[in-house]
Amino acid sequence: MSILVTGGTKGIGLEVARGFARPGEKVFLNYHGDDAAAVSARDEIEGLGAEVTLIKADAGTPEGCAAVAEAVRAVTDGLDQVVHCAVDAYAAPALEADPHRFAQAVLTNGASILFLVQAVLKLLGRGSTVFFLTSRGGRIVVENYAAIGAGKAMSECLVRYLATELAPHGIRANCIAPSIVETDAVRALFGDKVPALMQHSSESNPSGRAVEGRDYTALMKFLASPEAEYVTGQVIFVNGGANLSA
Repeated sequence: MSILVTGGTKGIGLEVARGFARPGEKVFLNYHGDDAAAVSARDEIEGLGAEVTLIKADAGTPEGCAAVAEAVRAVTDGLDQVVHCAVDAYAAPALEADPHRFAQAVLTNGASILFLVQAVLKLLGRGSTVFFLTSRGGRIVVENYAAIGAGKAMSECLVRYLATELAPHGIRANCIAPSIVETDAVRALFGDKVPALMQHSSESNPSGRAVEGRDYTALMKFLASPEAEYVTGQVIFVNGGANLSA
């Protein structure tokens, strides 16, 4: 088995890698800039028995995605799962955003799922699964979240197109939307408000707690299994019912 996780050395991406890592599994962890975090992630996942390859590249661009695919092909000729977690956490109100910086962020947060799938397509086969990590910010307004929210909405749309085109080949694509998780991206967006946001997320959740890594990784493992071969093109929220009421 083999899995590629972009943005895989921190936050949700690392949690997904933990959830899928098994002895002998090939795990490809893509990251953009933090070498120390990458080495730490590699050591942790190798400690679970997996064979880890670090890939330093910008998975938000066509060139970066091509580099990721090339690095994977140097190790294996097939991928069972592709998980796209890379995010550009550009925080600004829409009307105050720098146009060029906004466009760059939307490219990473939106169109790059297409670039990545195009780049790794020949590594995918019947039964392979593509996941995109999205959020409710693609559907509702969140403060300073425009560049991410617009990108998430674009990616959800692209996943529907990809799912339709991949389905004849037995390849599935779905979006997973956990509730708020304290990550570097969340800290970049909300700064010193994060502790209060996390506490509110936990206390206000109908299920009585904040989301945990096992909640979304367990779902993803099911969706990657043969039992879920007819589930594709979906956006599935994993938040204990937090998005069901105002």
